[in-house]
Amino acid sequence: MASMRAEKRGLRRERVRKRAHGSDARPRLSIYRSLHHIYAQVISDQTGRTIAAASTQSESLRGDLKSKRNMAAAKAVGQEIARRCRAAGIDSVVFDRNGFLYHGRVKALADAAREAGLKF
Repeated sequence: MASMRAEKRGLRRERVRKRAHGSDARPRLSIYRSLHHIYAQVISDQTGRTIAAASTQSESLRGDLKSKRNMAAAKAVGQEIARRCRAAGIDSVVFDRNGFLYHGRVKALADAAREAGLKF
């Protein structure tokens, strides 16, 4: 049986996912926040493929981060996903917070991606 917290996140996730649909022209930036790491991937829902991905477990970020569970790590992941999107020719995305509240590490990742040139 799922906990009350997981149920509430599931409801928020479904509510957000109804509106956030990614296309090839404007894919969906989906994030996942665990206790130890934060993950971001850019998904085209039309073709069902992942265009770009970054996380605190990525080779490019793993050695640079002092801690993988703080705001600085989330900012680094946001900058990395924006860099990878621009390399793939994507400048605009639909933000999918995946049921997580827009606060703390989620907000830090989104702000860092915006500052690095991603529009959403």
